[in-house]
Amino acid sequence: MVTCIMKPETCTGISNRRNTKGTDSVREASSDPVGPPSYQEAFSVQAAPPLYHPSPSVTRSVTQLTEEEQIKIAKRIGLIQHLPTGNYDGCKKIRECVICMGEFMIGDALRYLPCMHTYHMTCIDDWLMRSLTCPSCMEPVDAALLTSYETN
Repeated sequence: MVTCIMKPETCTGISNRRNTKGTDSVREASSDPVGPPSYQEAFSVQAAPPLYHPSPSVTRSVTQLTEEEQIKIAKRIGLIQHLPTGNYDGCKKIRECVICMGEFMIGDALRYLPCMHTYHMTCIDDWLMRSLTCPSCMEPVDAALLTSYETN
């Protein structure tokens, strides 16, 4: 907070003033004419649609995917959601996600693959959207998951 003993025009810092249109504006006494965006400007920007990778060398926005690619991605998302999840409690032998190379912190959301490898949920979900193989042992996750549901 800036305390000013002089006239407001000579004070350095931030001063609130009313402009002629009746809306509040914040003017900084520095020579920088560009200030932060208004509330309307800041929240009028829409988030970009998510990007998907229908094949290893192709990246497209969800709005540019064909119907077949959308079906393939929906099946992949459904398959990924069937993999078991949990939270890191500090008792596991493995303490690092080999995808992001970050250590597991207590309470981190984890996903377990059928090959018994463990990763951060966000890391492995992104990986599996591109490749349905375990990043550590390269075992196909979809085949292992499907065989675990077979009945004899």
